[in-house]
Amino acid sequence: MTEPLIEPQHIQCENLDQMDQVWTRPETLIDRKLHYCPGCGHSVAHRLIMETIDELNIQETTIGVAPVGCSVFAYHYMDIDMQEAAHGRATAVATGIKRVLPDRIVFTYQGDGDLAAIGTAETIHTINRGENIVIIFVNNGIYGMTGGQMAPTTLPGFVTSTSPNGRDTHTMGYPLKMAEMISVLPGAYYVTRQAVHSAKSVRKAKKATLKAFQYQMDGKGGTSFVEIVSNCPSGWKMTPVESNQYLDDEIFDFYTLGDIKLPPKE
Repeated sequence: MTEPLIEPQHIQCENLDQMDQVWTRPETLIDRKLHYCPGCGHSVAHRLIMETIDELNIQETTIGVAPVGCSVFAYHYMDIDMQEAAHGRATAVATGIKRVLPDRIVFTYQGDGDLAAIGTAETIHTINRGENIVIIFVNNGIYGMTGGQMAPTTLPGFVTSTSPNGRDTHTMGYPLKMAEMISVLPGAYYVTRQAVHSAKSVRKAKKATLKAFQYQMDGKGGTSFVEIVSNCPSGWKMTPVESNQYLDDEIFDFYTLGDIKLPPKE
């Protein structure tokens, strides 16, 4: 039998019972075996959404919509009413739910291959109508579930299974900046781009997510759009640490983090 490289360490703390507990699993986040790849940002995004739902006490009135792609796993972890949608149609389904049940809090949870490719039309028209829903957009710049193909958000020169020599903008076009695109629409109420690769970025993403859901509850504006720029260690052929560093070194130079459109001042 091979000996372990590192001996197990037992942490001892005499004052453990006197310490304040600063974080617990959200009650609405189901404890089960994780489907996502090690280092994937989806798990953190899930946690932030469910923390928000817990804090706002809206579990019984919230409905999430998840389409095809890695985002489809959301219903395994979110202890709320969930509706699956066809590929790219999440915002259309969410529109129908919100109009039939206007007292419900409705959000979509979508990846870039879904929202920015097959669902581009639905996304734009939903926001242009100012549907009072929240859109959570996880942008990892690649098709993660289907084999690492180039997505509309893939950076120039980035190697994928369908761009083995790197994305050539002359033949494959430029990456879509969805947040900037939809921010000019009159129905866009709140548009922000955040990340979840560090403690500081997670805090900012949580604040943005909370704002988006609160804006829907207030019912004063249109669509709230929260883009979360994430990594995809498997699709990028990197370790989790390398992929997080790549976000800092390359991705955020193109996808700038921060609020893009704020609600008008009252």
